Amino acid sequence: MLASCIFYCFFIPIYILILLVAILIDYFAGMYIEDSVGKRRKVWLVISILSTCMVLFVFKYFNFFNSNFNYLAEVFHLNYSLPVLNIILPIGLSFHTFQSLSYVIEVYRGKQKAERHFGIYSLYVMFYPQLVAGPIERPQNVLHQFYEKHDFNYDNMVIGLKKIAWGLFKKVVIADRLAIYVNAVYGNHDKHNGTSLTLATVFFAFQIYCDFSGYSDIAIGCARTMGFRLMTNFNRPYFARSISEFWKRWHISLSTWFRDYVYIPLGGNRVSKLRNYFNLFVTFCISGFWHGANWTYVIWGGLNGFYLIVPQVFQKFSRRLGHAFRRTRFLESCMLVFNILTTFVLISIAWVFFRSPDLGTAKEVLHKMVFERGPLFIGANKQMIFSVTFLTILLVVEWIEEFKLFKGFTLFYHSNLLLRRLSYVSLVLIILMFGVFDNSQFIYFQF
Repeated sequence: MLASCIFYCFFIPIYILILLVAILIDYFAGMYIEDSVGKRRKVWLVISILSTCMVLFVFKYFNFFNSNFNYLAEVFHLNYSLPVLNIILPIGLSFHTFQSLSYVIEVYRGKQKAERHFGIYSLYVMFYPQLVAGPIERPQNVLHQFYEKHDFNYDNMVIGLKKIAWGLFKKVVIADRLAIYVNAVYGNHDKHNGTSLTLATVFFAFQIYCDFSGYSDIAIGCARTMGFRLMTNFNRPYFARSISEFWKRWHISLSTWFRDYVYIPLGGNRVSKLRNYFNLFVTFCISGFWHGANWTYVIWGGLNGFYLIVPQVFQKFSRRLGHAFRRTRFLESCMLVFNILTTFVLISIAWVFFRSPDLGTAKEVLHKMVFERGPLFIGANKQMIFSVTFLTILLVVEWIEEFKLFKGFTLFYHSNLLLRRLSYVSLVLIILMFGVFDNSQFIYFQF
């Protein structure tokens, strides 16, 4: 707990009081919900949710709504003017807010006993490996682990350090190196043609994956060295065969959170088709808004919701097409590759909105990608070679693991001791020699 407090205070020390307020709200709410009966349980749940979300609203969404109201007031010539709040968003606020909400909801549903130990509950919210960017844990998975005694375990230490090393490789060797090209092109999108913007968009798709999954690996690895087990947050998402499968592999802790606490309570798929489409679309729009107070994120979420709805509309046709391509192994392989590439292209188009600072930029980028082709901007040739080389290594490793091409192949876990140790040394040398150490923060820290 002390380590978590010190860790959080490295950002803005006074902001730990905000975290304390959120912890106090849901700590007492959990006990009141458990001790109450009838409608009073729902009242305490609503109070808890509104109070916790109010903190998130003030710091993250107030200026967004304020600016939109100001715009509408100008359009309709109304007298409305509220000043902009000049405050910095507390790091990881959305993550620990959702983790707190999952606790009170699970207590309300009767799936989790209210935690009476204030220190244990505080640690559940503040556990430093996943405090600022997840995974967003459920109380059933981690609360009991804080009661258990964790003696030093050599195997846990080794597994954790391997996970940390792989996460560092993704972050400083791939993500931060790809960011050099992505930032150069997107930062001057008006001076680049569609070819360069297309490459930058593809690079951003892998940049955000390596950046965020790299953090998750580091967080999971740090926890594992101390004997704690956090949930898997990424599972080779760019090998998904459909958008639906992609969201079962990408940011799994958030996807399942929205599934369990938004999509299913809205009715899930146990309703009419039109209502199910509505539930999907609304859930993903909210998910986009969770990422940031900007219309670009809402459009990004809505676009992913639209991607999920379309295949359901043409479900019968898709099944017939799938059966036709399963007649031979070659056709089945072609269909597999086509599905993976199509999914990646659709996700990459959506990433344009995620990466763009505003809708105008996103519109211009997409227009150029389609209609204004031209010579490719290469940038620093050496940087480009390094970026493509290490990205290829990552994809080959994930490809082998995804399709289990070589029996017994597992990176850093090979049965041969010499090969295993060579893989450790090679990875560390690559990180030290080719890593970009410019204090680049993790992308999801801003959420």
